Amino acid sequence: NIFTWQPSYFSDLDETLPTVLQVFNNILHKCGLQCEGASAEPQKLEERVNVTPGNMPLQELKDIVLYLCDTCTTLWAFLDVFPLACQTFQKHEFCYRLASFYELAIPELESAIKKRRYEDNSVFADLWRRISHSRKKMIETFHIVINQVCLQPILE
Repeated sequence: NIFTWQPSYFSDLDETLPTVLQVFNNILHKCGLQCEGASAEPQKLEERVNVTPGNMPLQELKDIVLYLCDTCTTLWAFLDVFPLACQTFQKHEFCYRLASFYELAIPELESAIKKRRYEDNSVFADLWRRISHSRKKMIETFHIVINQVCLQPILE
């Protein structure tokens, strides 16, 4: 793989990971949720709006679910084909951040998808399929990192 031929890519990955993790913080922010330690910046008073997944416009909810699905699938695919990157991910407390995000966001998004009234039931089916896929990929990604960082060293 490319990391074998270009070891400096590991430092690039290390520098890129805070941006990757910021994706989860951005989703929490758009959903009106806060993650412990998610932002070092104080929130402006005029930014305090009571937007939740349950009351946001349908298109915004769709965009968030699509963004989450794409992000989770991409992270899983990357770590699935290149598990050596797990060490770098964990240096940035990836498991903690992913678990915190999952706990805060997934129940809220699932609840919003279930409770919303849809003109077209296929929209509900698509959103539910995508949030379920995102949840599955988050869990699989978590397992890859735990396996590589914690279990494999014990087995070797």
